[in-house]
Amino acid sequence: MRCALINGERHEAEPRLVGTCPGCAQAMIAKCGDQRIHNWAHKGMRVCDPWWEPETPWHRAWKREFDDAWQEVILHDELAEKHIADVRTDHGLVLEFQHSHISPLERQSREAYYRNMAWIVDGTRRKRDLPRFIDGHRSLRPTPWRGIYATPFPQECFPSDWLDRAVPVFFDFAGMEPLDQRVGIERRLLWGLLPGRADGHAVIVALARQRLVLAARTRPQIVPAREIVVTLGYRYRAARVEGRRYAGLPAWRRRTRRRHATRF
Repeated sequence: MRCALINGERHEAEPRLVGTCPGCAQAMIAKCGDQRIHNWAHKGMRVCDPWWEPETPWHRAWKREFDDAWQEVILHDELAEKHIADVRTDHGLVLEFQHSHISPLERQSREAYYRNMAWIVDGTRRKRDLPRFIDGHRSLRPTPWRGIYATPFPQECFPSDWLDRAVPVFFDFAGMEPLDQRVGIERRLLWGLLPGRADGHAVIVALARQRLVLAARTRPQIVPAREIVVTLGYRYRAARVEGRRYAGLPAWRRRTRRRHATRF
């Protein structure tokens, strides 16, 4: 954990400090070695959140994009079990930053519990993930809206264990590496796989990091995922019906319907 309580106030880990866990009120010790990021740990092997995972510099960098009061927010489920959201904003949006492997059951449990949430996944942990996306993103088809793409082959872009989530999943292929204009667009942007399918197509949103952070700070959702997927699916179905309607007619008899761009 990043913060523990000392005299009722949140403090980051520093050498020789002792605090208490804001979730279970048990003693915590500051771990401040040279090899790992400074953090608080329960004495012994106790962990009060069953979804806990070790924190990395990547986790910490993302958390620091948000107000201190929004970080490591403690929530309780119907069985009084504690869960600590990485970030929960005043708009009720939960962000979970995922670096290590996570089981399908735990993913499903978190999504069902938090409901209004988004995953941000470290796309640099596995060596294959970025090369896969670089090869596969050529299959992304532009849509009428800037920064929104569709593909019938999401498995060519993203890891199979993240393909069918109930909430948006954003992949961070930059990790902790510094970015400049020489870096490819695959790493400069975060690529969000939205839940559901638009007439059989997966829908992907590309956002710059600061744009994503601003949206998360100021909105209940980073993007209106359901509205985007439903609207795009309607357009695909309408285009298919239109194609059947004019199939076999000479070109001079076909009518072109005026389209209006939709804004999200």
